[in-house]
Amino acid sequence: MSALTTIGVDLVMSHRLQQFKAMLQLQDSMNTKVHPQWIQQRYAYYRALWLECGELVEHYGYKWWKKQTPDMQQVQLEVVDIWHFGLSMLFDGRAVDEIAATLDAELQQGEVAGLGVLDAAEALAEVTLATRKFSIAKFWSLLQAAGMDADALYRSYVGKNVLNFFRQDNGYKEGSYIKQWQGREDNEHLVELTKQLDTGSDDYAQDLYAALTERYQAVRAAAP
Repeated sequence: MSALTTIGVDLVMSHRLQQFKAMLQLQDSMNTKVHPQWIQQRYAYYRALWLECGELVEHYGYKWWKKQTPDMQQVQLEVVDIWHFGLSMLFDGRAVDEIAATLDAELQQGEVAGLGVLDAAEALAEVTLATRKFSIAKFWSLLQAAGMDADALYRSYVGKNVLNFFRQDNGYKEGSYIKQWQGREDNEHLVELTKQLDTGSDDYAQDLYAALTERYQAVRAAAP
């Protein structure tokens, strides 16, 4: 490997490590919003994770007795939801930097890609149920099967994190939040809005939150 190639690889690894740190910090902030002592509550994140695998399968389609077309946008959103719960399961008293380093190291070892979406989702659900732990390798296999890479995961995660904060700020925990907007789930509106905004902007998260607010206020105003 040439010196330039080595430098390039190191830069990619450093970039990815920073993304992992950023996502872990965002996840901690989101979970703290739900409960200030969320780590001590020992919530059953593993259960939420494997159930998200089931929702992913629904979006991809498994019914051989009828025509189905995989909704890959929703499949990828489910992958991001799974990542939220997986990240939450990794907080065990270690510092964010240490957890991020573990993520990066396990990614480098990685599993060989090649599984289809359904097989990868079932493999992740199976190991989650058996161990009640988050398998980074199984998740990465699912990520690849869904046509995503580390950068795509990061962009989508930031978007969904904004939506999660938006939900909490608008009564999700209290039960007053309206999840269906004009006949579509807020997830679908999120996908639509991210296509209209500059994901590379420094203000991307704030712009997305503002766009969600504008659309949601119109829904609330029209509600009986």
